[in-house]
Amino acid sequence: MSTDNLLIIFSRYPEPGKTKTRMIPALGAEGAAQLQREMTEYTLKQAKSVPGSQDLTLEVHFAGGGKKLMQTWLGEDVACKAQSLGDLGNRMMIAFANAFADGKKAVVIIGIDCPGVNSQILTQAFTHLEQHNLVLGEAADGGYYLIGLRHPVPELFIGIDWGSERVFSQTVAIAKQLNLATAYLPILQDVDRPEDLPIWLRLRDT
Repeated sequence: MSTDNLLIIFSRYPEPGKTKTRMIPALGAEGAAQLQREMTEYTLKQAKSVPGSQDLTLEVHFAGGGKKLMQTWLGEDVACKAQSLGDLGNRMMIAFANAFADGKKAVVIIGIDCPGVNSQILTQAFTHLEQHNLVLGEAADGGYYLIGLRHPVPELFIGIDWGSERVFSQTVAIAKQLNLATAYLPILQDVDRPEDLPIWLRLRDT
């Protein structure tokens, strides 16, 4: 890994009633917030176990709470930054733009909803970016769990139906229009709804 490589984790402060809300019918507000907490910590653990991760720059971009709350939770050694305003696409677009403006050469963004994103998947993503402009990890629900770039491509984040089953296909279509050399990672399942909880429980305990 290189300090020129940046991994950004999008997460949210685990405040009951404001996070993992689709899980509240099954887990309650406190339980859903605890799931957010556990999945964020799990994702951080995977990121820190990437071979050469001591040279990989890592940032958590958060919504809700505040920087002090995030640092108290995750520790002062984890760089925490507030997400920008706007929809998911705008927030990712700005995160990429800022990272490349800071001199990063390869940037990957993930969320915390896909526990299958382990150190091997993250290593693959950065390896692909040595030869490709774009790397995508497709989620089974039609979205994507990972996106990585070697330079800003704002077009990838405009006109996407965020939260729909068309996110991945729309993104791929734009990438093809732009002739981006694209690599694809294995399809993985998100944990968004109560029926997805067995996926998390199985991976959490391995």
